[in-house]
Amino acid sequence: MHLPADTDGGEVEELLLPPNLDPDRVRPLQNGRTLTLSGETMGTGWNLSAVVPPEIDDTQIVQALEQRFAMVIAQMSQWEPESEISRFNRAAPGTTLPLSRPFAHVLDCALVLAQVSDGAFDPTLGAASDLWGFGAAPAPAAMPGRETAKATRKLNWRDVALSHNDCTLVQPGGLQLDLSAIAKGFAVDFGIDALEQIGVRHALLEIGGELRGIGVQADGQPWWVDLDIPPDSDAPTARIGLCGWAIATSGNYRRRREANARSWSHSLDPQTGLPVADDVLAVSVLHTGCMQADGLATLLLILGPERAMHFADTHGIPARMVTDKATIASRAWKAWLH
Repeated sequence: MHLPADTDGGEVEELLLPPNLDPDRVRPLQNGRTLTLSGETMGTGWNLSAVVPPEIDDTQIVQALEQRFAMVIAQMSQWEPESEISRFNRAAPGTTLPLSRPFAHVLDCALVLAQVSDGAFDPTLGAASDLWGFGAAPAPAAMPGRETAKATRKLNWRDVALSHNDCTLVQPGGLQLDLSAIAKGFAVDFGIDALEQIGVRHALLEIGGELRGIGVQADGQPWWVDLDIPPDSDAPTARIGLCGWAIATSGNYRRRREANARSWSHSLDPQTGLPVADDVLAVSVLHTGCMQADGLATLLLILGPERAMHFADTHGIPARMVTDKATIASRAWKAWLH
């Protein structure tokens, strides 16, 4: 997703707004100061557009956000050797590790997605991610084989022993967590919470293409974002007004690896440990939480064209899928169209 060059609603084929907007959410801040800020985190960039009370300065905002982003990295980054997730992944069998509450919250959401999708979303793909070059391990010099990939799937989400009462996690032996399909969305939510804590109520925060908007712009307009169109696709352009909502996209054209003239997607099938086929180019999902939108976009991409829209319609999820043949939208997505 990206910010549009103009905000007049022109030059787009689909214009989407949240249905049943709360009037309190679209009341602009009087005498607010409009700002844009940016920085780097989690191997990508973050961008903020906001309307803030004049007494809140830029330094206070940047510090609040970067403190939250650093917490997420310290807890959920497999590229940090001493992060919570790294310490769990290398722990001896039977080890019980205490978790921070944000980590436990994200893992719990991941397990809920795994349960409702019968494992299409799975936070235990750490070994498979390393094998295919998407984890902390070096990228492979040759494309891994089917049997090698299958060997990474001896354990799955059902083997995660998370205690909600005391926020502890037991390592059964060899279980490798990977929260990269959901942690970035959580970081957006965590950052929005930090902004609200210091009195910012009108903002659009983006990390690596995942966005969440609260309140409205200074002129009362929602926070407009345009969907990226996958390369070589004739999908219709879409502009979305985020007001109390988030959007995340999972695309097979991002974060690819290749070896010996073979290229593969970063989205892995939890059943086989193999990269998914390239027939689904991108899936975009709207949700009030960016963490949920992030995880659901991956989940629907894994399900594929036939099952994804049935899942989205069953659960009332606004979603759009671009395949190599067509663009498909869920009923809830169509309800946003104006």
